[in-house]
Amino acid sequence: MAKKSRAAARKVKDKWKSKTWYNIIAPEMFDSRILGETPADSPEKLINRVTEVTVQDITGDFSKMHIKLRFKVHDVRGGDAYTYFIGHDMTSDYIRRLTRRKKSRTDGTFDVMTKDDNLVRIKPMAIAERRIQSSKQSAIRKKMGNIVKSEASGKILSELVRSMIMGEMSKKIAVACRSIQPLQRVEIRKSELMRISKLPDIPEKTPEEEPEEPETPEETPEGAPEETPEEPPEEPEAAEEAPETAPEESEAAEETPEEAPEEPDVTEEPAEASEETVEPAEEVEEEEPAES
Repeated sequence: MAKKSRAAARKVKDKWKSKTWYNIIAPEMFDSRILGETPADSPEKLINRVTEVTVQDITGDFSKMHIKLRFKVHDVRGGDAYTYFIGHDMTSDYIRRLTRRKKSRTDGTFDVMTKDDNLVRIKPMAIAERRIQSSKQSAIRKKMGNIVKSEASGKILSELVRSMIMGEMSKKIAVACRSIQPLQRVEIRKSELMRISKLPDIPEKTPEEEPEEPETPEETPEGAPEETPEEPPEEPEAAEEAPETAPEESEAAEETPEEAPEEPDVTEEPAEASEETVEPAEEVEEEEPAES
């Protein structure tokens, strides 16, 4: 029995070696960003896998950290798993912070159809500063239903999701219900995609491949100007050395005239010798007529 348990433990450890990591890609409504990574033995096991991230992780907006988005994987290509939006929710601590004593909370649940034939369930929430009557709550709930249906019927799914997350729909509900009862806070607490008409198309290029293409042309212009500015500073250095040699030549030129006066001293000696040779010639001419 001990041998079998050890062999089974080894098999469990070996399964992790066969697993690979896949990038989870958001739909186009969120710019096809990378949401995270997930391991799997085969791409088929990633289908219908659900991941959850906050709006802060995607957009970087700190004020939206309490909103959680849920995505489901529908296709895998290469090392990327592509997803589509299936709903959103708010953290429980944020909702508890809004609902306190001596305040009334009005919830609503509405199933609406979008412009592109997607069935979405939307759950708004309205909070008043004080306790209100049930008749006012029903009037607020009816007003919320009318606004949610009108917003969904004139927008596609991506536009509707943006309206719920960014607070555009909540503002319209608060303004419409002001005549019934001033509301302290209105939020779209939760949404669910009940039926999708068509899965989103997968882009031909992944978000990682797109930035790689402009990198190569950017490197060539940067390299060319770097070499040219290095060469010109070398030329002025050579020019600066030239004037240093010039004074040496002038010094040599100044030394040559000092040696020049030595040459006439040598030429003066033969002149004296020529005068001595002439004197004996005159003496010989005077002696000849005396003998005759």
